[in-house]
Amino acid sequence: MIPTSLAGLPAFAGYYAAAMVLTMVFVAAYTAITPFHEIALIRSGNSAAAIQIGMGLIGFSIPLASAIYHSANLIDCVVWGIVALLTQLIAYGLARLTVPKLDDDIAKANVAPAIWLGFISIASGIISAACMSY
Repeated sequence: MIPTSLAGLPAFAGYYAAAMVLTMVFVAAYTAITPFHEIALIRSGNSAAAIQIGMGLIGFSIPLASAIYHSANLIDCVVWGIVALLTQLIAYGLARLTVPKLDDDIAKANVAPAIWLGFISIASGIISAACMSY
């Protein structure tokens, strides 16, 4: 009975590993396009940076989960994971248009713009996930 239950373990491991790599790539890409260093800000106690990148991770994870669920295979999943990553970078750009001093505000630990950016990230993720469900 247990061997039957674990038959899907290789597929689980493959998809999980791909998701973790995609998540690391997302964090690297996201922090590369922002003019500040989120991890350093978080280590210094900047709640705005933690909110901003944390909600961005949620916004990325939602469509990534949809890609895992709806993909035909691991390559398909990775392709749609990259699409999810790109949509989050676009969402960040759109948020910057609505709050021109967004980056400065977050670096100064102003929480309101970070929450705004976070909600845009989550909304973008939900919409992306729905679009991936074709």
